[in-house]
Amino acid sequence: MILYLHGFRSSPQSYKAQLMAAAMAKRGLADQWVCPQLPASPAAAMAMATNLIEHAQHQGVNISQDLVVVGSSLGGYYATNLAEHWKCRAVVLNPAVYAATSLAPQVGEHTQYHSDAAFVFLPEYIDELVNIATRKLTHPERYYLLACKGDEVLDWQDMAKLYAGSQGRILEGGDHGISDFERWLPEVLEFALATPSTP
Repeated sequence: MILYLHGFRSSPQSYKAQLMAAAMAKRGLADQWVCPQLPASPAAAMAMATNLIEHAQHQGVNISQDLVVVGSSLGGYYATNLAEHWKCRAVVLNPAVYAATSLAPQVGEHTQYHSDAAFVFLPEYIDELVNIATRKLTHPERYYLLACKGDEVLDWQDMAKLYAGSQGRILEGGDHGISDFERWLPEVLEFALATPSTP
């Protein structure tokens, strides 16, 4: 099962989410793909993701073996917290490492990238981000990092430091949205769909 968590102002309609959804469907695995629209509140987003994981667990999914949480940008921040808590694998795509700092200037009103839906990012959401920060990975080998040195939003060096020892790639150039994600999708799915070894 893949649980995909999109980034700030994004949605299940994002480029990377749509590519992964199509690839999963092509493999006959559409029923193993979950990609919710996350609420603006980090605490609420984490509660939603936790509920989805608990539901999968009740349906017989072996979370530590069969769940992979994929997160882009802010979704990568969420995915890391979840992977540490549930001891499952994660794919992080240009993940936010210091989300509270990165998003502090974003307090206020916004619209989503893929619709005109408006939302407010409240000051208390910064504290919610602080509360779920991950400062050290217990098992870096359970992670696949795809980071771009050309990321115009987040510092790839922060990603490289936190996810040191993980699988994946640090790409020369590129951008925050990973506009050439299609090139790396087979490798991402190979990691996500492989039977993991127990650390």
